Amino acid sequence: MGNKKNIFIIAGMVVLAILAGWLVFSTVKANKAAEKARTEMEQLMLETAQRDLEREYQDLNDEFEQFENSRRYITDDSVKRELNDKYEAARIQVEKLQQELANQKHKSAAEIAKLRGEIDTLRALLRHYVEEIDRLNKENEALRSENTQIKEQNRHLSSQVSETARKNEVLSERMTLAERLNVTGLSLKALNKKGKAEKKVAKAVQLAATFTIPQNNSTPVGEKAIYMRIISPSGQLLGNGGTFSFEGGNVEYTAKKIIEYEGEEIGGITIYYDVNTPLIAGDYTVELFADNFRLISRHFNLN
Repeated sequence: MGNKKNIFIIAGMVVLAILAGWLVFSTVKANKAAEKARTEMEQLMLETAQRDLEREYQDLNDEFEQFENSRRYITDDSVKRELNDKYEAARIQVEKLQQELANQKHKSAAEIAKLRGEIDTLRALLRHYVEEIDRLNKENEALRSENTQIKEQNRHLSSQVSETARKNEVLSERMTLAERLNVTGLSLKALNKKGKAEKKVAKAVQLAATFTIPQNNSTPVGEKAIYMRIISPSGQLLGNGGTFSFEGGNVEYTAKKIIEYEGEEIGGITIYYDVNTPLIAGDYTVELFADNFRLISRHFNLN
């Protein structure tokens, strides 16, 4: 009986040992399976995170390229170069990490975190880029507005200057005209050999133009040369007295007279023309000039 009992005890212990071994084996196997599943899940999550970061990087890079046209507003080459260099350096580092991760069978959380950090750097640089462009756009807009105001002010000032110049020109012209000698009472008569009035101009030996110079305090005093031009009915200038300067050219005259003007009225001034060619009846034009002014022009009908 005692031996049988021992046999049963030993058999039971063997069974228990087998069960314990099987239990340990199963537990270890289950733990390994769980560990493998956990590792695979972690790798899947890391790969998903990597792909998400790659998409983020591509989106950021595309967005950066879209600012190519806007970057022309950054006229400061040193600022533009610094921004481009920083972005390019960060972009190269991101692509390097992406390549390293792509070549690795097992992903590292630390490397994924490093990739995220580099992409965050890109994002910060892009944000700075956008802020810089926005600031420069506002500055340019302010400058354009200021330039428009300055141009408008310059146009207004130019208009004022032109108006002032016009007024000064008119005033100068009026002052110049005020200095001109005045002529009143101009007449033209045909004279015979005795110096008397001749009714028939064809018989005249002289033509006499008589006039008065009134008082004019604005006219400079001194010696004045008064030039007379007589135009015949046929349009020919009578006489050959010479030429005088007028408005930048030389003008022929019939006769002239020198007077001394003291600012007071001078009446009965007569300039004579000695007839040296047959005269015909008709309208004669008499013009008087002095000091580069045409003083008067009148028509007279001589029979």
